[in-house]
Amino acid sequence: MFRKVLVANRGEIAVRVMRACEELNVGTVAIYSEADKDSGHVRYADEAYNVGPARAADSYLDHEAVIEAARKADADAIHPGYGFLAENAEFASKVEAADGITWIGPSSEAMESLGEKTKARTIMTEADVPIVPGTTEPVTEPEEVKSFGEEHGYPIAIKAEGGGGGRGMKVVWDESEVEDQLESAKREGEAYFDNDSVYLERYLEQPRHIEVQIVADHHGNVRHLGERDCSLQRRHQKVIEEGPSAALSDELREKIGEAARRGVAAADYTNAGTVEFLVEEDPDRDGPLGPETNFYFLEVNTRIQVEHCVTEEITGIDIVKRQLRVAAGEELDFEQDDVEIDGHAMEFRINAENAAEDFAPATGGTLETYDPPGGLGVRLDDALKQGDELVTDYDSMIAKLIVWGEDREECIDRSMRALREYEIGGIPTIIPFHRLMLTDEEFVASTHTTKYLDEEMDTSRIEEAQQQWGGDTGDGSSEDEESVEREFTVEVNGKRFEVELEEHGAPAIPAGDVDVGGAQASPPQPAGGDSTDSEEFAGDGETVDAEMQGTILSVEVEEGDEVAAGDVLVVLEAMKMENDIVASRGGTVSEIAVEENQSVDMGDVLVVLE
Repeated sequence: MFRKVLVANRGEIAVRVMRACEELNVGTVAIYSEADKDSGHVRYADEAYNVGPARAADSYLDHEAVIEAARKADADAIHPGYGFLAENAEFASKVEAADGITWIGPSSEAMESLGEKTKARTIMTEADVPIVPGTTEPVTEPEEVKSFGEEHGYPIAIKAEGGGGGRGMKVVWDESEVEDQLESAKREGEAYFDNDSVYLERYLEQPRHIEVQIVADHHGNVRHLGERDCSLQRRHQKVIEEGPSAALSDELREKIGEAARRGVAAADYTNAGTVEFLVEEDPDRDGPLGPETNFYFLEVNTRIQVEHCVTEEITGIDIVKRQLRVAAGEELDFEQDDVEIDGHAMEFRINAENAAEDFAPATGGTLETYDPPGGLGVRLDDALKQGDELVTDYDSMIAKLIVWGEDREECIDRSMRALREYEIGGIPTIIPFHRLMLTDEEFVASTHTTKYLDEEMDTSRIEEAQQQWGGDTGDGSSEDEESVEREFTVEVNGKRFEVELEEHGAPAIPAGDVDVGGAQASPPQPAGGDSTDSEEFAGDGETVDAEMQGTILSVEVEEGDEVAAGDVLVVLEAMKMENDIVASRGGTVSEIAVEENQSVDMGDVLVVLE
């Protein structure tokens, strides 16, 4: 087993991995950006290293900075968690090549073959795993999309090779949309995965999203741990996950599970992963979907999933520990027949968003109240404590509530109780939305599909739930504290050291520089990294501001351009979705204040119109 593991991630998943390490008597190392210097995963780790400014590209996504932190800490393994570098085959290969450091995950070769969606489709076809009609080679020209539409019909899904979770996927409903959607999918693929290759699939209009948890070792053993139903989605983003699926018959779930095992075995895959499928829903069914139901391979997530906790609760198998043991060369300690599904579990993503405002992410705030639920069958994965400032530079998920029951009915009842107990004050969350869904007829009957939230549900019900159960969501600002907790944080050779003093009724200590062995600790900079509190613009016309925090995907205009009301000025990515920023009136572009791949905060000036 390893001596010390660096977790190349943040928040609740970093703490989750560190807890598994601690139970195996393995030391833990955190990395953090400037925005995360006071975050929970930094507090939990045995030691922590600063890897750069708030912008993810300059910190959590910086290959060399992460590996250098592992060397400084003398860590002998790196666990990527999920997101960030977890599915980056190039980074995995660099870790594999690093002397004395082990990559905790599938090999870079397997990640590349299964991460590239067209390669994955070819592997699955050879393993006799059914796939949605689509291309096995990337497409580059609109004519190829139109030809596919003529052969297979519309709608068509254009998907980025390296994409996932809805990012890099565009739906073409008819031939008139081909050019715009193809360009948009390629642009997202280039911006987020450094790969503008896309492929095509027939877009299924009434699918369920079913995924199978896989664990495989280096001794030829491949096990599946049952399925999870992730059909409740908003814009292709999972909201509530559960297992086992109430929509599948035992015969169908066995067929899907065995198909997943065949596929990953054919790819010579090791460690944990998830094989995702689309299952055709039958709106007229009376009872579970039978073994004759069509199901199709969607993709393989070559990492631990956000919702792995659901499987852990119904199998009793610690998936993260198995990741560590497999990476250390150990053989899996259970047979396929040993896997038993006990009861039912659901996971609720606790996002700092206001569901009544189109799930708009919070732009700041303090956890003035944080009182999570407890009791039998209730699990909380988080990295929070009361008084924490909300970090808005990354994903809006702040915690996960996982609830187990002897059956689905008890799980729903217990989930409702746990969500009622869960008190979070100072920021908005989607807890009211979750409470609403547990009373929703379609969800309770498990007849919903991935389209339900976006196309069928009455959004006024979400607004009513937010009003009824929203509670204190704060105003996005923090008040001065009467007591002073004096926390001195210094870094020596990049390693974090802390000295803490607490005094009530004392004035704040002036934020001067602290010199320790040649290293300096200075007052924290704004979360945007290089941004300043104010900025002057030469243009004296109307400013077009960012409506939310995000990243600039593209700038569609140039200085001097004449634009009309409704013209797209900038494309802003926020929460894995493209948002067109349009002109509210006509005018001339006098100044452009942003550039591609730049991070912006809510209220930042994007364009000036005269």
